[in-house]
Amino acid sequence: MDGYNKKNHLNQFPYSPEMKTLKRIQMKYSLLIFCLYLLSACSSGGDKKDVAADSAKADPAYALVPVEKEGVATYIKLPAQLFAYQEVNIFPKVNGYVKDVFVDIGSEVHEGQVLMVLEAPEIVQAAAQAKEKYAQAKAEYSIDKENYARLLEASATAGAVSPLDLSSARAKMEADSALANAEKNNWQIQLTMQQYLNVIAPFNGVITERNVFAGDLVNAASKDKPMLELKEIKLLRLKMDIPEAFAGTFKTGDTVSFYTSAYPGKKLTGRIARQAMNINAQIRSERVEADIENKNMVLQPGMYADVVLYSPGNKNGYSVPRSAMVISTEGKYVIAVRNGRRIKVNVLTGNETKDKIEVFGSLQPGDSVIQKANDEIQTDE
Repeated sequence: MDGYNKKNHLNQFPYSPEMKTLKRIQMKYSLLIFCLYLLSACSSGGDKKDVAADSAKADPAYALVPVEKEGVATYIKLPAQLFAYQEVNIFPKVNGYVKDVFVDIGSEVHEGQVLMVLEAPEIVQAAAQAKEKYAQAKAEYSIDKENYARLLEASATAGAVSPLDLSSARAKMEADSALANAEKNNWQIQLTMQQYLNVIAPFNGVITERNVFAGDLVNAASKDKPMLELKEIKLLRLKMDIPEAFAGTFKTGDTVSFYTSAYPGKKLTGRIARQAMNINAQIRSERVEADIENKNMVLQPGMYADVVLYSPGNKNGYSVPRSAMVISTEGKYVIAVRNGRRIKVNVLTGNETKDKIEVFGSLQPGDSVIQKANDEIQTDE
């Protein structure tokens, strides 16, 4: 037992009291350092989250798109209606009875054709009497003319005819000449009245309404209902109202396409023939008419149509995405970004498609606008 060393003996046993105390102290310090680390990490993470949230709230990122200096080409659809190229309500020009009617609704007629005949014996009699009076006045004028000619010839011999007789003969001849002319004019008037008994078609067309039959009494003063209605339908007028925003887009001669419910899916065409060159103050539009060939008469006046017009867009406008447009109680506007500042730019709109819209306002080439804008985005002015 002489070589026994207590210190060496303790070192050989790791679970000695001294070692346990040392380990306990190390663990306490380790736990303390770990807790301090956790507290520091948590505090640091919270600060970072708050800063990030504040930053995002103060300056959110929005996608920008450049504005394009160009119009937006599109097709616009407008309501329209077909009308006869020309139409007329036929009323009697003289009083009489309907003798014959040679047409009915749907009858195709040509210019100058007799449509119906009226009967008025008093008009025929008045024309005959006027003719007789004219013939009598003409005969008297002829006699006076011959008498004056003889006296004028005889007056060449001195003292053969007194100047008074020659002057009287000349005055009577001139009076009878005037009377003959008056009777002739009256006869022609009566002939015209008699011709009114034959009702003539003023142009080519189709009878679309008939309201009289043989034996009916017609009165020239009555305008309640026409005897016949005539329409030219082999050439039609397509009438439409172009909104003010598009009024300057179209010109005479442009082709228009349209569709009718009578022929679903069938594309029909015509050409713009007339423009009112005036904006209606009530509906803010311009009346435009297109001529439609209808030789086979498949289309009819009164039909409604949907017109499809090609609009190339306004070269003075700007093109932006539809999502960039904001419509609010303040009006229509886009949000432009200039030098890092958000500027609200009020605009008017023109053509639009599914993705783009044409705008007019104080935009500038090179401007960028917020692609998806809304009225909650704060601007810098």
